[in-house]
Amino acid sequence: MTEPTSEEARGGALGTRLNWLRAAVLGANDGIVSTAGLVVGVAGATGDRSALLTAGLAGLLAGSLSMAAGEYVSVSTQRDAEKAALAVERRELSEQPEAELAELVGLLTDRGLSREVAREAAVQLTRRDALRAHASVELGIDPDALTNPWHAAWASFLAFTVGALLPLLAMVLPPAGARLGVTVGCVLVALVLTGWSSARLGQAPPRRAVLRNVMGGALAMAVTYGAGTLLGVAGV
Repeated sequence: MTEPTSEEARGGALGTRLNWLRAAVLGANDGIVSTAGLVVGVAGATGDRSALLTAGLAGLLAGSLSMAAGEYVSVSTQRDAEKAALAVERRELSEQPEAELAELVGLLTDRGLSREVAREAAVQLTRRDALRAHASVELGIDPDALTNPWHAAWASFLAFTVGALLPLLAMVLPPAGARLGVTVGCVLVALVLTGWSSARLGQAPPRRAVLRNVMGGALAMAVTYGAGTLLGVAGV
């Protein structure tokens, strides 16, 4: 009866990896769109390379640090909730083991096992590691693989930074006359790739996701460029 548990563990690990990959893709996408909107907006107001670089770097740092802080807080809250749930489960196993065994039998029965097989499986799992059995079956938690807020924060920081570097470099490296075209082209290609990647990781049709991604990014750049142009003309 241990083989299904092993398969579940591998499936859970795969799901966790896919979630991390999807989060990284979305973080990079946020970096691309927000920084592209910023530098394109500034480019509408001025062609000064120093101003573009300053604005892009400020947006990159602010965005990446904000993403990292938000992810740290979010994952810390999740980790605290997981630890609290495990503490409750540990106490219940200590105070009422028979009731917890019956509960585990019921959960396995709900998953399609017969009553007899469910009871035998519950007994074996409890003998092996009662807390792990309840954490996995009842709570969907692996006690040895709790979410790490620092890992999440660094992953978000790096993903956003990598995404933000593309429009920033595309804006400041080319000659003045080619900056806007190069930036828009690079950003749209990158949005196609991130839209396709996020759809594939989520097992969704990529065409619609790519279209949404590209249209959203194009709209953001158009609006900020228009606003920057108006401000530049007004001399603000």
